Amino acid sequence: MPTYYFRAFHKRTLLLPVVFAMVFCAAFSSIANGQAVAETAGATSVSAGVASSIKAPPFPSLPANAAAATSPHLTASSGPPPEDTNRKMLESHSGKDAGKLLLRALPVEAQIWINGQIVGKTPLLLVLAPGKYQIEMRGARGQTGKRSVDLLPRETREVAVKLDQLYPGRVTAQR
Repeated sequence: MPTYYFRAFHKRTLLLPVVFAMVFCAAFSSIANGQAVAETAGATSVSAGVASSIKAPPFPSLPANAAAATSPHLTASSGPPPEDTNRKMLESHSGKDAGKLLLRALPVEAQIWINGQIVGKTPLLLVLAPGKYQIEMRGARGQTGKRSVDLLPRETREVAVKLDQLYPGRVTAQR
């Protein structure tokens, strides 16, 4: 390779990064200056001063019961849990001929639903009016169990419901 070609190639390779650095610094400097000018103009303009002096109107306060009745969104309940309310309602209608129902589940802890309303977790002792009840229990891992109970006047009954898996716990593939 001739020496004049090497020198020209060497000068071009050194010159290219220097030119690139100069262009990059100039572009970055103009961007930074442009941002500083825009920020200064926004802070000192009349519209910025007027906008900063305007306060937002206060949020209207509504009574707690009115907000729950008119809001289409879910609201947090401040009362007792629904299972307590449902259980107390069932027990208050039990009357003088009430029977006792002890509910258990296998496995141990499950939610109890009586006639479609949640009433608590197992084990649970309920004082109920004589009659027919549809009992459903739901376990923490998707197990379910149902039972129909006919409670007689002044009867004490224990009901244990075996919960079945909704989905199999183990899956095997066959070829």
